[in-house]
Amino acid sequence: MNLSILGGELMKNKYYFECTTCGKEYSPDEVTYLCPICEKENDGTQPPKGVLKTLYKYEKIRTLYKKHKLFDKLKEKEYRELLPIKSERSLSFLKVGKTPLYDISNLTSFKNLLSFEKVPFHLFLKDDSQNPTFSFKDRASDLVCAYAKEHGIDTIVAASTGNAGSSLAGICASQNQKAMIFVPASAPKAKLVQICMYGAQLIPVDGSYDDAFELSIEATKKFGWYNRNTAYNPFTIEGKKIVSFEIFQQMGQNIPDRVFVPVGDGCIISGVYKGFEDLLKLRLIEKIPIIVAVQSEGSDNTIRNLDSNKFTSKPSTTIADSIAVDIPRNFWMTKKYIEEYKGEWISINDEEIISASKILSENTGIFAEPAAAASFAGLLKYNELNKIDENSKNVVLLTGSGLKDLNAVQSIINIPKPIKPSLDEVHKLIKKFKK
Repeated sequence: MNLSILGGELMKNKYYFECTTCGKEYSPDEVTYLCPICEKENDGTQPPKGVLKTLYKYEKIRTLYKKHKLFDKLKEKEYRELLPIKSERSLSFLKVGKTPLYDISNLTSFKNLLSFEKVPFHLFLKDDSQNPTFSFKDRASDLVCAYAKEHGIDTIVAASTGNAGSSLAGICASQNQKAMIFVPASAPKAKLVQICMYGAQLIPVDGSYDDAFELSIEATKKFGWYNRNTAYNPFTIEGKKIVSFEIFQQMGQNIPDRVFVPVGDGCIISGVYKGFEDLLKLRLIEKIPIIVAVQSEGSDNTIRNLDSNKFTSKPSTTIADSIAVDIPRNFWMTKKYIEEYKGEWISINDEEIISASKILSENTGIFAEPAAAASFAGLLKYNELNKIDENSKNVVLLTGSGLKDLNAVQSIINIPKPIKPSLDEVHKLIKKFKK
């Protein structure tokens, strides 16, 4: 599609920012990360204020696309008019996004497991572990790196428990950019290996994810690097929102009734909301699906504070490291979205998360890391509580591969000891399997 179709006026001011705290609007020339007014109130002990939302000229886009059928263009995966970049050619050559949406409603094993005879609902799995670095975070990294490329920026920094770091490292490697990754010392080794293999500079921090986050911000200001941190950089949400466009397309220009999303910082769920909100503003859908925020009981700092006007934090202790956050950086935007669009939330414990991961693996062949399996555990719990309507369409967002954290599942697997190379030994082992 030629950019001229959008008109010179639209492309000159393609997008603008709106502060989620005070509502003040900014042009891209005025601000890069947070609202400069609200940022002054941040002290590091509370979720940051001043997080920016990226908005577009929806009325103008609708007018220009009346004769060109906007959805037909979206169906071709040309999201450029709804992204803060000039050209899709700036994106990585790696295949980011366009991940499969599996309809597993008819699997016999799941019918028995989820009592489909009693509650015949439809179940879809959006498998984002099939992104280049095996996690959903590639969506954000791809867009941030594309923006940096268009603006001549070659060094990008991020704080991460592993997935965002390995994602940025991998996408930077494909774009010939430098990645500086701050990680807490507790990050899973598999994710650290990924970061190092992609050639990024790994900076382990003797502290929590929040300590790594704050240090990365200080380094950004000191060294002039471009920062990819969730919530801090508004374009991370713009990259993540594309998953909602894909779900809309893959379901035949329809939306599901519910989407189950694992929540840590709140950036993924805000991205899911933002994608559907863009479609709503373009009048391509009439309502936004019910988004279910799923958190571990050991790290529930987002959902535990949704009904409160004052945020309180408690230390995170969960096997799902990717959603273990003491101070959710995108809390206020997440809270706004859930309140405005009547979202729901549920917590599950670590045992339920690991059980969900095993159930998912054994019945579908999809091995999800704990943070990704959390969303499926949320659906299983909803089913137990009879909260899923008959014939409803439910999407579970799987955000990362189980190969990212093999240690997490060691307690539920049993690798047999080697046997002597004889059929008798095979027979003995088979008998043990049947017990």
